Amino acid sequence: MIGRDDISVAAERIGTYVRRTPVVELTADLWLKLELVQHTGSFKPRGMFNRVLASDVPAAGLTVASGGNAGLAVAFVGRALGHAVEVFVPAATPAVKVERLRDYGADVTLTGADYAEALVASETHAAETGALFVHAYDQPDVVAGQGTLGREMAEQVPGADTVLVSVGGGGLIGGIAAWYAGAVRVVGVEPTGCPTLHAAREAGMPVDVRTEGVARDSLGARRLGAIAWEHVAAGHISDSVLVDDEAIVAARRWLWQEARVATEPGTAAAIAALRAGAYKPARGETVVVVICGANADPSDLG
Repeated sequence: MIGRDDISVAAERIGTYVRRTPVVELTADLWLKLELVQHTGSFKPRGMFNRVLASDVPAAGLTVASGGNAGLAVAFVGRALGHAVEVFVPAATPAVKVERLRDYGADVTLTGADYAEALVASETHAAETGALFVHAYDQPDVVAGQGTLGREMAEQVPGADTVLVSVGGGGLIGGIAAWYAGAVRVVGVEPTGCPTLHAAREAGMPVDVRTEGVARDSLGARRLGAIAWEHVAAGHISDSVLVDDEAIVAARRWLWQEARVATEPGTAAAIAALRAGAYKPARGETVVVVICGANADPSDLG
């Protein structure tokens, strides 16, 4: 399993390449970790820089499959380190993400109905060209890099009782859970249309799920990653809750109205758990919500 030593090594490796993102105290017992101000607008560069800097990169460069944010991160890493990048994204990926991928200099192929089909295309490309394959959420170096976010939060909000994290494939929650290792309650939040963690917990193992809904572009993995599951099995991920699309949309608007924070729907799922009552903190419980991404068109926030 990924552990604190792996995360500390990752933090040292990527320290000059990523931003230390701020936290804000929204109310007496509620903090936001504003990872949306990370390079490319999401937490993903942490893991992608760690994966690439820990690897020998061939002349063919890098390849990744993504709903958008992992691709943006790999494209950013490729540009920063001088590597070619080929990104495979589902055909329904928001135009704002595709445009930004190309702005970063990546070659972009739209293929398949969801992340799983784009993943097959990326793996095929890697096999045919020799490009370094970067997984969006289920490689040890990637998860260790994402765990540096948990390391920062532990320093910034040392009195936290609970961390709420939106979950897609599990790379971010796996890394955060690896750092806290049960010392803090780590709760995954998922849309009802993309319940990879919830379904895995019910089945006792990762299983395929259908993916649909407003957060499908960023949380639309079909199956929880193996590394995240190891941390579920170890008891490092305390619980998972589900929120529906209506709650996600309402939470996204609430964040904008109350804190002038513009997020993507997948990110808003974590705050929706509090707003809709899917997670109910005890009196005096200090909760940190990870605001992990902002790559959506904000024009509908009003």
